Amino acid sequence: MAGSPADSSAAVAEGQVQGKQTFAFIAMTCLFFFWGFITVLNDILIPFLKESFDLNYTQAMLVQFCFFGAYFIVSPFAGRLIDKVGYQQGIVIGLLTTAAGCCLFYPSASLHLYALFLLGFFVLASGITILQVAANPYVAALGPEQTAASRLNLAQAANSFGTTVGPIVGAALILGVVAADASAVQGPYLMIAALLVVAALVFRSIKLPILTHVESVEDNGDSVWNHRHLVLGALAIFLYVGGEVSIGSFLVNYFSESSIAGLSTEAAGEMVAYYWGAAMVGRLVGAALMNYIADTKYLAVNALIAVVMIAVSMNTSGDVAMWSILAVGFFNSIMFPTIFTLAVKGLGSMTSKGSGFVCQAIVGGALVPLVQGVAADSIGIQMSFIVPLVCYIYIGWYALRGAKAE
Repeated sequence: MAGSPADSSAAVAEGQVQGKQTFAFIAMTCLFFFWGFITVLNDILIPFLKESFDLNYTQAMLVQFCFFGAYFIVSPFAGRLIDKVGYQQGIVIGLLTTAAGCCLFYPSASLHLYALFLLGFFVLASGITILQVAANPYVAALGPEQTAASRLNLAQAANSFGTTVGPIVGAALILGVVAADASAVQGPYLMIAALLVVAALVFRSIKLPILTHVESVEDNGDSVWNHRHLVLGALAIFLYVGGEVSIGSFLVNYFSESSIAGLSTEAAGEMVAYYWGAAMVGRLVGAALMNYIADTKYLAVNALIAVVMIAVSMNTSGDVAMWSILAVGFFNSIMFPTIFTLAVKGLGSMTSKGSGFVCQAIVGGALVPLVQGVAADSIGIQMSFIVPLVCYIYIGWYALRGAKAE
């Protein structure tokens, strides 16, 4: 028997909703690419600025301190901003703020002021913080809750594509210059700023679906501290981002060590692409496998193998030490989106507040590299990788125990 007109209308309406969600998902993946590309350029700029301004490891890690410190300071305001203006307008504001941070690199280089560079990193990261607070829960909500982790992993694959391309472009345009002159960053960052402004104009003009179940601004008096899995998840994000960023920040200098690879700065910068490229491959693999494997189990296995790879790199030399630390990138791949979805799962109208709280924890990217910088100055760069190793041990525990909702 043919379906009723009501059934046909329902099918058409459902198809239209799915079409809008698909378009919105594609638009979001472009955002993930943008901030991945920009964030990973820090790994290229750190050794560049270290040489240009004659810094020690601890001073050089102030780049990550200022960049990821913005997440801690700006995230609560970003959550309130999203509640007030909505996800789409929040994205536009985030893109324009990021562009403003990129523009600050021009006077920083002209005046040759490291402090002004650090301010530029803070402003740039403030914009990316707004994008993170808006985009992560939005993508997670663009479909069934049970496939949220898989969907966010797929979007994060675009982020990883940006982090893979970034070191190659950065090594060519910045580390490839004959002298360590700070002016080498001016052209590349002005071009990035222009692209971000264009993206902001595009996002201002397109129509994204409003997700009423996460865009609710109702205040029911609930607190993030009432949700154990959210609080422990925020700590997991703190340590994950800290560990991942810390490893990436030291790779160029690590691979330049004669006992590891003895590479030139430019060649070592290009090798960083393998670290982030492995994460891209891992996210594509994870997006597929996590439709069949429990997200907590998959996260636990990845954390365990990351611990093993770091331990191997710390206790070997040459190619083994180099490739084992690069392999950590593959096992990093699914950690952020998986921890994020586990942390905000079941929060309902608290989602944007919970997202802001979790994004605050990205400040781990500011503090953990600084701790490793102090360790590298005191016990050597190879042994300093004990710092991220400890981070992954906690992530494994969170996967097995801490992620369980009340």
